[in-house]
Parts: sequence; structure tokens; C-alpha cells
Amino acid sequence: MASESSFDVVSKVDRQEVDNALNQATKEIAQRYDFKNVGASIAWSGESIVMTANSAERVMAVLDVFQTKLIKRGISLKSLDTDDREPQLSGKEYRLAATIKEGLSQEIAKKIGKIVRDEGPKGVKTQVTGDEMRVTAKSRDDLQAVIALLKGADLDVALQFTNYR
Repeated sequence: MASESSFDVVSKVDRQEVDNALNQATKEIAQRYDFKNVGASIAWSGESIVMTANSAERVMAVLDVFQTKLIKRGISLKSLDTDDREPQLSGKEYRLAATIKEGLSQEIAKKIGKIVRDEGPKGVKTQVTGDEMRVTAKSRDDLQAVIALLKGADLDVALQFTNYR
């Protein structure tokens, strides 16, 4: 029995779940008393999500509502990227843009490979293909140890483990 087992490490986000969280946040912002008459809104703008309000504190409150909805939908906050974290004044309103991060960058893939080589079981191999990484080993126990290791690692990206065979 010399067959190898493998799994893929990916960083993907279900766009439909993000859209559902955005719609729920929009409804809550429209209904909440503390958001009345402050021009608070959240909406898609191309590939990014734009939050607006008449004060920086209100924009951060809109972001908090959206993050809460993402968590309830099972989406990691590591996949939400707010570029500068501070709302910018644009005319009479403050704006904050956020994007959804997907895929493993080369830098993150190298970090994951280094963690697996240094701390993982011997005989485990990694291979980067595009924006995902395949991990192979002779033993399924070794693969489960690698999954546990990567779940405990402090990476600034949300990881999923797919195609486990």
C-alpha cells in the first residue's frame, strides 16, 4: 500500500453568504434607531464593499454590524480586508472601503510551506498550484496532524481544507 493521501489548502469565500450578510446588515442599519438620520449605508461597489455615514464613529459602527453578520454566516473576519481601517472624509460623509480576500498569495503559501516543513511530520510534501496548495503524505494521520498544525498557526488568511483523499 504505497498510495499517497492528499488534501488542498485553499482560501475561498462563499460570495452568496457574503451577499446575504451584506443584505442583513443593510436591513439592520435601516431599522436601528441609532442609525436614523446619519446617512449610514453599506453596499457593493464593484468588487469592494463601501460603508458610508456622516461621522467616523458611525462608519465604524456600520463595519461592526457587517462583521457581526459575517460571523453569524460562518465567514472568517480574516477574509475581510479594510485597507486603512480609518474612515476617510469624502465631501460631507465618511467612507470606508473593504474587500473580500480570496486565494493564497505566494507569500502566504511560502509561510505555510515553511510551517509544514519545520513543524510538521516528516515525509509530508507541499506543492503550490496557482492560488492553492496541495499537501501529500503516505499516512492520513500525518495529514491530520498538518491540518491541526495549520489551524493553530497564526496566519492572516482564512484557510479551508478541501479534496481530502
